[in-house]
Amino acid sequence: MRGVLVFLVVSLIGVEALAACLSCHRGIETISAVPEMAALSCTDCHRGNGKTTDKEEAHRGLWANPSDLRVVDETCGRCHAEIVRRLRKSLHATSAGIISGARYTWAAQKTKEALYANYAVRDEDGEVPRERGARKSLRALPTYDPSRPVSPENHPVDDYLRAECLRCHVWTRGKETYGDYRASGCAACHVIYADDGLYRGGDRALDRRKPGRPRFHRLTRKIPSFQCVHCHNRGGRTGVSFFGMMESAGYGAPWSDKPGKKAGKKIHGKYYDHLLPDIHHERGLSCIDCHTSRELHGDGNIYSKKEQAVEIECVSCHGTVKEEASLRTSWGNPLPHVRRRGREVILTAKLTGKEHRVPQVKEVVRKNPAASAAMEIPGHAQRLECYACHARWAPQCYGCHVQQDLTERAGDWLSYGPSADPSRKARAANRLPRAFRWRETRSYLRWESPALGVNSEGLVAPFVPGCQVIFTQVDEKGARFLNHVFRTADGTYGLASNPIQPHTVRPKARTCEDCHTNPKALGLGTGIYLSRANGLDIPFELERLVTDDGKQLQATSHVGARPFNGEELRRLRRINLCAACHTFERDPALWKEVLDRYGRAADETEHQRVLQELLKEAR
Repeated sequence: MRGVLVFLVVSLIGVEALAACLSCHRGIETISAVPEMAALSCTDCHRGNGKTTDKEEAHRGLWANPSDLRVVDETCGRCHAEIVRRLRKSLHATSAGIISGARYTWAAQKTKEALYANYAVRDEDGEVPRERGARKSLRALPTYDPSRPVSPENHPVDDYLRAECLRCHVWTRGKETYGDYRASGCAACHVIYADDGLYRGGDRALDRRKPGRPRFHRLTRKIPSFQCVHCHNRGGRTGVSFFGMMESAGYGAPWSDKPGKKAGKKIHGKYYDHLLPDIHHERGLSCIDCHTSRELHGDGNIYSKKEQAVEIECVSCHGTVKEEASLRTSWGNPLPHVRRRGREVILTAKLTGKEHRVPQVKEVVRKNPAASAAMEIPGHAQRLECYACHARWAPQCYGCHVQQDLTERAGDWLSYGPSADPSRKARAANRLPRAFRWRETRSYLRWESPALGVNSEGLVAPFVPGCQVIFTQVDEKGARFLNHVFRTADGTYGLASNPIQPHTVRPKARTCEDCHTNPKALGLGTGIYLSRANGLDIPFELERLVTDDGKQLQATSHVGARPFNGEELRRLRRINLCAACHTFERDPALWKEVLDRYGRAADETEHQRVLQELLKEAR
């Protein structure tokens, strides 16, 4: 009833304003089909003067993006105050994970937990679950002054963050180049942008050749994965990896039919190689089919790291070897679009409404002997993330060489000039030149056989460089720092490698040998790259995380995460002896024959008996 009353009242009030605006903006789309939203007039959200058809007068005081966090309390926040309150404390608003990770590995702070955010933020609701890593408050990120000594409060890493890394958060519109167009605030997700940033709607007043506009004047909760990738293409690169895209080494795509021209088009400022996509993307699922509203908007707490804020787990939908899927997140929240139908688990896709049957681990193990052999090993079932084996590849960018040029200024993603329209203040073109110019390059890229280690939950997971910063700082006199690698508070080198869910899951897992007999997978490197011959003053190669006896070399910026220790490495390498024989498990018929004749060895004594029988037959 309330919705009907709101609809009638707003409709009567807004008729005059709507008519005036539509005299120019004929053909514009209704912002939403939700009755309360559809009833709003243009000026209810955008302000301006709805009583005139003069362009200048009509646009006076206009908010082009009513969802920008600088004005949102008077627009979206009037109905969605709780979501807005949570959003301001979310990682999408604070960038606390990016900031704390960089500052720790650059030795600007001793703790891996967050101390700073893009802008100061405080949790005032009285609930701060510290056992999950929540923080009471975060300070605004400092600026850097090269005329003062380097210190925790005056560090070049903060300038690097401001000039380069912090373009992806909901306080700003982002880079505004091909592949990166989006809005700020709520519309960063809920208003869809094409990669080219061009409008494709019916509004006759908008120039379809001018980039920087949404595809349509429309809010939606059905957010496609490509919208997420407007931001999630750096750092862990999980967005582009989900699509099967891996940043190329810089040579570009194949040749076109025009002499001297490449066929590829840069997106997010890069060329891409195309690899196997994540099976969930291939089957038609989108990011929002897994990730929940509480993860995206935030749950009302201030977290340091994404692993503290993410509540979805593979087992939520797929179950385990012994347990049925709970259809709840790790925090106990239900997944309403996933349900049981008889013995099947069905996921209804949020974008398409299509029903997807979700394979259950118990069912897979029962039907597939090879899977049974791998998944029923206690060490696997209890110690491994599912994607430790099922993520077939991961993006690995080794040696992030960054140069800070103190002779040139650059825009600061956290500082903006004045704007008549506060909702458009945080545009790339309006940044103040308060940061210095930075240039980035790398040593080399890989995607195969990512290293493994132990993540914050104590489970084995893939590790990727994130990121291995090698710092050079120059001024008019020359180099003040030259290919410098920082040392962290725990004594490791600040060439970070961190655990990741690569979002490259496939049904067919990595082979036993790719983990147990591959030095790179164990964090021991390949033995090929010569760091000192490449100008780096470090006594190990960039792919090596740990010494043979388990001493950690490279930092991790995730709380509790680490490479394998000495005892774990010894056990893992000892299993190589087993793998030499147990590769036959990949022949289901042969494996079934062995099981039928001898059964599964329950202990070492029984294993020795079966092994002796097999050796006798082999003679």
